Amino acid sequence: MLNTIIVDDEEFARSSLYFLVQENCEGIHIAGIAKSVAEARLLLSNHQIDLIFLDIAMPGENGFELIPLAQQYNAHVIFTTAYDQYALRAIKANALDYLLKPIDIDELKLAVEKADKYIALNKKENNRNDSLQNLANNLSDRSEIRKISLPNGQGYSLIDINDIIHIEADSNYSVFHLVNQERITVSKVLKEYEEILPEQQFVRIHKSSIVNLNYLKEYNSKNGVEVLLKNGEKIAVSRRRASDFAEKVKSYIRIESDKS
Repeated sequence: MLNTIIVDDEEFARSSLYFLVQENCEGIHIAGIAKSVAEARLLLSNHQIDLIFLDIAMPGENGFELIPLAQQYNAHVIFTTAYDQYALRAIKANALDYLLKPIDIDELKLAVEKADKYIALNKKENNRNDSLQNLANNLSDRSEIRKISLPNGQGYSLIDINDIIHIEADSNYSVFHLVNQERITVSKVLKEYEEILPEQQFVRIHKSSIVNLNYLKEYNSKNGVEVLLKNGEKIAVSRRRASDFAEKVKSYIRIESDKS
């Protein structure tokens, strides 16, 4: 039996993965479930853990913060992520595996089978440590993200980032405004998406707004700086972000000009 923990900040993700593993993966014992890296550290300290299903994007500390302790306790990692980006190929090559949310049952089974075989082979610890370190380094490049998976209460909505016009903050929630006029509300703060989305395309223009420069129609400073988006919406740019925003627009125009 592989002693396993699940680490994810989303309740739906934790519970759904738990039931998927219980129903489809023999030889797995769920020793604990954590909703943060801090809780995962306690589990690793108190149990002999063979395998960790580890979410990447979590508030406070992300999944990579747990890697050193996973190495120390000789635990192996299968990453779970809602982000489809170039760096995932690095996960595929260097870690045991990754699972893209919403998790596919067949992919889960294959990942667990791979983990079982890998752990049985008892690879040398220094090789695994090097592999995990390479993984963390490779994943620092988020420029190739193409899709994100947004929890919607009943599951996930897989969204192409080019379909996002802008994102607005609503207390501790983020509201995605899409090209099809759909709105998706997610129980994550705006800062998390500011850190994940490509910064040359998505710009934080206000404490409550991120805009996709692909949909910028014009901006002016007649009554304070504001932007007009191609869908007709007007959004204010905060004074402290106005200078950075102008530079990002110039850089974006140069990049688009080079492409053409």
